[in-house]
Amino acid sequence: MYQYIILFAILHSSLFAKDIFPTLTFKSIGYVSDFVVDKDKLYVATDMGTIDIFDMQTQKIVDQIVLEPLTTAMGNLISPKILSVDRYNGKTLIVSIGKNAFRNVWIYENYTLTQIIDEKKELTIKEARFVNDELIIFGTFGSEIILHDTAEHYNLYKSHISQSTMGDISLSDDKKKMLFSDESGEIKLIDIKSSKVEQTYSSENVDNVYHVAYAQGTIITAGQDRRVGVYQKNKKAYHLKSDFLVYCVGVSPSGKTGVYSSGEEHHLQLFNTKTKRKTDTLVGHSTIINQIKFISETELFSAGSSNKIFYWKL
Repeated sequence: MYQYIILFAILHSSLFAKDIFPTLTFKSIGYVSDFVVDKDKLYVATDMGTIDIFDMQTQKIVDQIVLEPLTTAMGNLISPKILSVDRYNGKTLIVSIGKNAFRNVWIYENYTLTQIIDEKKELTIKEARFVNDELIIFGTFGSEIILHDTAEHYNLYKSHISQSTMGDISLSDDKKKMLFSDESGEIKLIDIKSSKVEQTYSSENVDNVYHVAYAQGTIITAGQDRRVGVYQKNKKAYHLKSDFLVYCVGVSPSGKTGVYSSGEEHHLQLFNTKTKRKTDTLVGHSTIINQIKFISETELFSAGSSNKIFYWKL
């Protein structure tokens, strides 16, 4: 009898899986590379050298952080592309590409923009995240992680993590641990304070892991091998197969709901991380998706290679 109840529940939920369309749409002035939600504001990094700051209620741009244009070798002015944005205690952390392709890093606070890393350092930073008020963690294309002290203006360490090109980094909620993915398909769990690799996950992807999401001990990976890897504490790892390259993933704060970019139509597929069951589909993107971020169990934002950021209510 119990088996029949379980079977009925699965069939019932599959039958009523539905398409969900965006509840809200935010339009930035350039293509979106990264975004972060802080309280009632949405901070969007663009390829036009701006952080567009949206009011969540009105979906309007209420402020902007604008980087100065770059002068090319031919004397032309171009907007610096921004790769990464983060927020912590009223501070905005920005990584932009300099004129020689190396990175500039900025902190914006109290309407003042301060440069903390100059492109003369010749770093190829891909992502930067706040650890606390003074510490920032960098991940570079060359698979180095750098813990930088902004108060003392020096690096606490610079560690080479992998021989493969970095894919993505993701911090734990308490900002004590970090996940690091690369082209090898491996995921490394790293202690941020010491840079020590505490665990390596390698069973579910055999190629480049573009993106990784992490919450409450649940790890979800987006692979070039068309696999969505799922690692959970004290449970056997598994993967879901997709019919297209998986560029991006997300996970809810509890770790119970996962989502991944699915198919050439660029839909987002929700699934239950415990049962592996696919549920609703989020429909609205028309370009490759590069960021998915939950803000609650039933709310998330996503963005692709366009000027649109979608808000979804599940």
